[in-house]
Amino acid sequence: MYIVQDPDQDNYLPRFGHTLMFVINLTIIFFFGLVIGSFLNVVIYRTKIKKSILRPRSFCPCCKRILAWRDLIPILSFIALKGRCRYCRKKISPIYALVELATGVLFVLFYLQTGNFNLALVFNLFFASILIVAFVYDLKYYLIIDNAILLGAIGAILGSIILASPSFPRAILGSLAAGSFFAIIVLVSRGKWMGGGDVKLGFLLGLILGWPKILVALFLAFILGSIVGLFLVIRGQKKLKSAVPFGTFLSLAAMIAMLWGDKILNWYLHLIIF
Repeated sequence: MYIVQDPDQDNYLPRFGHTLMFVINLTIIFFFGLVIGSFLNVVIYRTKIKKSILRPRSFCPCCKRILAWRDLIPILSFIALKGRCRYCRKKISPIYALVELATGVLFVLFYLQTGNFNLALVFNLFFASILIVAFVYDLKYYLIIDNAILLGAIGAILGSIILASPSFPRAILGSLAAGSFFAIIVLVSRGKWMGGGDVKLGFLLGLILGWPKILVALFLAFILGSIVGLFLVIRGQKKLKSAVPFGTFLSLAAMIAMLWGDKILNWYLHLIIF
């Protein structure tokens, strides 16, 4: 009598260990994203009111009461307090919780793309954070933060030199292409269609994405902007000549291009060739 051993039995524990480690890494990166998202909320709010992002400690925008640690747990505090300040009971904008959640989800997506904790992931998370700030700030205030653009540009140049993804020449070409394109639109329209902030953001996105991936971001931004703008016009919330926060659509399109730009480009090339 003999026992036939399952050939996969010996590999079960290693596979289980890899799966467990993968889940742990996803959990870590998600909660790290929640924390960073909470910090980005501070950056957005305090930039608008022109206060330091470091001091004073976090406070309620309505009653100015300094918040305790239990009031600052990402997502959970918002849920526990039912979207209201513990002290003055004024409503807390759900945007704060959405920014935290979106940052956590984006960090997970970039981790899945990279597949490991490495320098490429660090740069991608940094760029994602810059773009989240640009997305929300332009959506709320119709402005682009110059300091965020400058910081992102420095990071993008360093990334292109250190990682060569995109290579430095491709980064410069992408930056000039996007920035010049928006600058021409601003000059032709005399600032009626776009503002100087969009030009600066275009230069930054070109540095981050490089050529030709920047084309994906530009195409998606105009498509998204047109769809949302038309929807708002149909609902009567906007007029045809109303301004739209195009930096918001650019930021969203850039994040999509960072994650799936190569696949979109390959799909498009395959479509037009075959």
